[in-house]
Amino acid sequence: MSHGNNAHRLRPSKHGFTVLTLNLRFGLAEDGVNSWIHRKKAFPTLFRQHRPDFIGVQEANDFQIDFLKNILSEYDFIGQRSPAPAFWQNNIIFYKKTWKPVRDEHFFLSPTPRIPSRFRESRWPRQCTLGMFQQRRRQLICITTHFDFDPAVQVKSAGIIMGCLSHLPADVPAVLMGDFNASPAQECHLVFTGQNKQYPVRGPSFKNTCPQPFPGTHHGFTGSTRGDHIDWILYRGGIIPDDFLVIRDTFAGIYPSDHFPLWARFKWNDATASTQRL
Repeated sequence: MSHGNNAHRLRPSKHGFTVLTLNLRFGLAEDGVNSWIHRKKAFPTLFRQHRPDFIGVQEANDFQIDFLKNILSEYDFIGQRSPAPAFWQNNIIFYKKTWKPVRDEHFFLSPTPRIPSRFRESRWPRQCTLGMFQQRRRQLICITTHFDFDPAVQVKSAGIIMGCLSHLPADVPAVLMGDFNASPAQECHLVFTGQNKQYPVRGPSFKNTCPQPFPGTHHGFTGSTRGDHIDWILYRGGIIPDDFLVIRDTFAGIYPSDHFPLWARFKWNDATASTQRL
């Protein structure tokens, strides 16, 4: 498993699956030379080199998602909202030749998840997109989310996601990825890993795909590796992480975001995974 600069020239996996998560960085932000109009040229090369089955994006404006749809013709999207919220949306992008969505949900991380809203302490309305996908006789739950900065809100947000998962089949493996604005040492991570007594896990708990020591993922367009590890790929159920990568490269001479993308490959653990769901 690698934290370094490597190019994985892959196609979506035949013997498992791969995922990539990235905070796109708000497309309306005034970032000068790193503004979206300049950064978008990085994405064709990024996705040509790293061809995952699933891409989880956060902090996306509708025009950013429209751009990705144009360059990812072999993929489809869930979580796209038109018109998009005033701030941003989260989307799951999936390789449509081998994966079929059988369920998708979008909800807010708030006291009223089905109504556009936020916790009083949240700086912005935070959201989560969840999909259940099928590939032949296998199923997979894939989730992308973006947490607020307030630690108490982060804990409650993790509880909302775990509560939503409790209504889905516990034997279906799941991958949870996103920008959590928290390190794995913080309490919201403990909710997902079943170590927080306030939110007991109903069903399997999550593990972090990234090996320790946890590398920095937020770099503010500097390329520095000293930032906080606030972007995660978590997993649970009958899957095993086979490789992990922090993508620190520039593409077309520019970083695609102020966050490094994370990439992971999983293989099926048929001893524990349910592969007979139809």
